[in-house]
Amino acid sequence: MRPASVSECSPLCLLGVLTLLLCPSSLHACSSPPKIKHGYFKDISESWYSPTVVQYECEEGYALVGAATISCRLFDWSSPAPQCKALCLKPEVPNGKLSVEKDQYVNPETVTIQCDPGYRMVGSASISCSENKSWSPDVPKCEREVPEDPNIVLGGRKLLHCLPSHRDSKMALELHKLSLEIEKLEQERDKEKSI
Repeated sequence: MRPASVSECSPLCLLGVLTLLLCPSSLHACSSPPKIKHGYFKDISESWYSPTVVQYECEEGYALVGAATISCRLFDWSSPAPQCKALCLKPEVPNGKLSVEKDQYVNPETVTIQCDPGYRMVGSASISCSENKSWSPDVPKCEREVPEDPNIVLGGRKLLHCLPSHRDSKMALELHKLSLEIEKLEQERDKEKSI
């Protein structure tokens, strides 16, 4: 059986051949690129007859997660569209430490806060970066622990008044803070031994 000549080809066949010759990008025909929340795409195709290639970018305050560039291949996109995830700035917690230190965190990252010795947590120790670019629940505070026994406070004030200079008072406070840290470490060590 010999191949059909152009003269034997139906008008529909000719239309198909012309379409392929004049519009080779129709071989790659994909639906329009997927839209993404808090982001946009731009067509970066090299020419009108090459496959469609789009590049995604995020609005300010959001980070791109996934492939930034996707292309049309045989009626489908090469990969799913990326996502734009909210960015949260590093939480400021005076007298506290973060479990992970970074300048920015991406939704839904979670951070744990631990207060310095001599300070107690007010709020939740675990916070997460939310979609609205804020921490949820609110960033906690580390407040100085006040001894339950008021006589300790009065005794400390009397001791500070007895010291001859400001530098000696400061040294006494630093030694007291150090003793609190040592006491806390000993409690943690004893707790680990009992497990």
